[in-house]
Amino acid sequence: MSEIPAKATESEDPSDGARTRSAGGGSGDEAPPTDAMWQSSPPGSMYDYIKVASFSIGPDGLVDQWSLRAEQLFGIPAERAVGMDPIEAFVDPDLREQGQRKMAEVLDGREWTGVVPFRVPDGGTGRRGEEGLAEVYVMPTRTAEGDRAAVCTVVDVRTLRRIETDLAASQAIFGQSPFGFLLIDTDLKVRRANERFASIFGGTPRDHRGKGVHDYLPRGEAERVAATLRRVLDSGEAVTDLHVTGFVPGSDERRHWSVNLYRVHGGSGSPIGIAWLGIDTTARRAAAREAAAARRNLALLNDAGTRIGNSLDLETTARQLLDVVVPGFCDLATVDLYQGLLAGDETPPGLADGSAALCRVAFASAVSDAPLSGTGAPVELGAVHHYPFNSPCADALRTARPVTVPGEDGDLVQSTLAVPMVAQDTVVGLAQFSRAKGSEPFGQRDRDLAVELAARAAVNIDNARLYRREHERALILQRSLLPPGDPEASGLDIACRYLPGSAATGRAGEVGGDWFDVIELPGHRTALVVGDVMGRGLRAAVAMGELRTAVRTLALLDLEPAEVLSQLDEIARGLGAPGGVQQATRAARRPREADPSEVYLATCIYAVYDSVTRRCTFANAGHLPPVLVEPGESALMLDVPPGMPLGVGGEPFEEVEVELPEGALLALYTDGLVESRAHPLDEGLEAFVGALTDPSRPLEDVCDHVLNTLDSHHREDDIALLMARVQGLPAESVGDWTLPREPRSVGRAREDARAQLTAWDLEPLIDTTELLVSELVTNALRYGEGEIRLRLLLDRTLVCEVWDSGLVQPRRRRARDTDEGGRGLQLVGLLSAAWGSRRTTHGKTVWFELPLPDGENVLTDPAEALLNLF
Repeated sequence: MSEIPAKATESEDPSDGARTRSAGGGSGDEAPPTDAMWQSSPPGSMYDYIKVASFSIGPDGLVDQWSLRAEQLFGIPAERAVGMDPIEAFVDPDLREQGQRKMAEVLDGREWTGVVPFRVPDGGTGRRGEEGLAEVYVMPTRTAEGDRAAVCTVVDVRTLRRIETDLAASQAIFGQSPFGFLLIDTDLKVRRANERFASIFGGTPRDHRGKGVHDYLPRGEAERVAATLRRVLDSGEAVTDLHVTGFVPGSDERRHWSVNLYRVHGGSGSPIGIAWLGIDTTARRAAAREAAAARRNLALLNDAGTRIGNSLDLETTARQLLDVVVPGFCDLATVDLYQGLLAGDETPPGLADGSAALCRVAFASAVSDAPLSGTGAPVELGAVHHYPFNSPCADALRTARPVTVPGEDGDLVQSTLAVPMVAQDTVVGLAQFSRAKGSEPFGQRDRDLAVELAARAAVNIDNARLYRREHERALILQRSLLPPGDPEASGLDIACRYLPGSAATGRAGEVGGDWFDVIELPGHRTALVVGDVMGRGLRAAVAMGELRTAVRTLALLDLEPAEVLSQLDEIARGLGAPGGVQQATRAARRPREADPSEVYLATCIYAVYDSVTRRCTFANAGHLPPVLVEPGESALMLDVPPGMPLGVGGEPFEEVEVELPEGALLALYTDGLVESRAHPLDEGLEAFVGALTDPSRPLEDVCDHVLNTLDSHHREDDIALLMARVQGLPAESVGDWTLPREPRSVGRAREDARAQLTAWDLEPLIDTTELLVSELVTNALRYGEGEIRLRLLLDRTLVCEVWDSGLVQPRRRRARDTDEGGRGLQLVGLLSAAWGSRRTTHGKTVWFELPLPDGENVLTDPAEALLNLF
């Protein structure tokens, strides 16, 4: 046989009797094959992998045809192979006899299949002596002349073993993978599915063959995934971590998968489909959501700690809570506080059944057209309302536990958390957090976070309530300690203003320790005081009241201004110690080293004005300088040494005496008037001096002009402003005489007093005045030293002063019935409105004061008073 027949030949398979037909022809009665049957095998067919070699053996047992694949397998070109005995050429000598028998059987018409070791002969290829194994399939056939021949197909066993290994590995990977594995063909249909995929979507792997993505995913998701599959198939670019969402058959639970896609190629390199590797990420996504929610909650708590509670205003604190939660936690929220809480009741909670009146103090929304309430009927901002007894909100208030309220059909709200605001086991209000339809529903973690946020806000609201109560008490205390109305003073026109810090500032209107005072002193003199305790709150107000009381006490002792501040400094150093004022008074009498934690620092300026001489003596303890405006002159700050603040101790205070012309304007003030965060002190002082341009205007108008010019209604600190216009005592209202130290000076003193009172048309006072002047001059002669000075002063009252150089202060005592003397000062006390004595730089002064007759005042008859003494 020289060639393989071109025509179809039939052979009988001894195993099953089947008749086979070669691909080269057919019966003449059969219809010709269609075009599709004659198409070439697609790239990547099995023959590309196996690479089958073939050759034919003629009737003589020699090779008569040799294929190109045979040349590649055995390394022998066709021109050498044709005519060779295959047994002699390739089979090992030990197996040649067996090979010859098999060949004879084949030529006798029997098929044979087996594995044959072979050796490549030297064919000039450099492969001589190479041995291998070939799987041979020998099929008997006949030549055109009817002689028996054979066709052999040969496959290298190594290639088969490699294919078996690859198939086993592919099967292991595909079948044993813990992930869903699909092989999708070029028509985007499932060609093969593994057990893991089938265990998730039901059935066996075979049941999923031929299905598409639309059989597993909702329409929109399926279209998206299908488009991705086509892109991978066309471009060859792999896709990793494609997020796919769907539902497992028979379940309403939404599942999530992460899918990796890559194109699969055949042996020829042409694409044959797409590999799909899917991982169920539902649990991982849930964990990621939980972690994200935890991070969000921590961020919200951190934000709440920063933003909630920096104001001591109840409504502001409620709004700060909503600024934190909307939209980071919910879509809309409201805060209701008990109306009694806002009204300043001592006990904030309402009725125990949760039906007490509440006020809607805050509302925030991140959605348009949102209702003004998470549950129930809408409530306007600022409106007072009640929750029905059987409502969820009333239940939350009653039990102090949060309640979840689902939204109603057609409502914008999906669900609402009604969370009571609890501080120190007391419910102060209710916060409602709502999420709109489409948002993620509230979970347990959200519920816990809402309780924590509401509790934080509740603590700050309760603190604001306590602060408001303390502030109101401090303000009442502070105002009660200030001079009532417009104070009056001899020889001065007084106007004053006191403004507490603005509630709109960062300190929320916390009361300070500013004060002023106008104290009338004997001899038609007046003490003007302005002070400022450093710090704020109730403690500062109490300290201010104690210092003000101490100033009045020291002033009435008629001490010099510097001495008053020195004593006040010691008192300030003891104010913080146990015992309060008593401890402070002992500190004033017995200086000691003060504990710094007990010290109250304060600034104070103390001035004493004498209306007779129009001279004013100043002493300053760390306070801002007074401002003086003389008629026709520009305002200027007086050069008064500032000294150290009260409470520092150890430094003496200096005095400065200034003569004030008639009509001059004197201004004392605290730093709240001229200093703020937006304006430095120098700028404020300059503005204050510039505002005092017309001192002739009414003092009330001057005060208002100053406050408006300096925009004082928006300052952080308290403001105290004391203004005085000088109106000196006229010379004709003063009677002044010097008397020698001799007995007749008593009679002369009576005559001078009578004459002066007659000139002043005060005859009703003559008898009383003569009697009391006689007593004081007599005491000066008996117990005093040097010459005697008598002075009568007429203003709102009549004041009589007797001066001498003695240092011994008169002391009032109770005389026995048998005593001949000792009743003079008792008489003075009975007949005068007030009397006393004070030290001077050259001795002492004893004085008494009589009210002017006005038709209503009834003066005590001197004779009757004398009778009462015996």
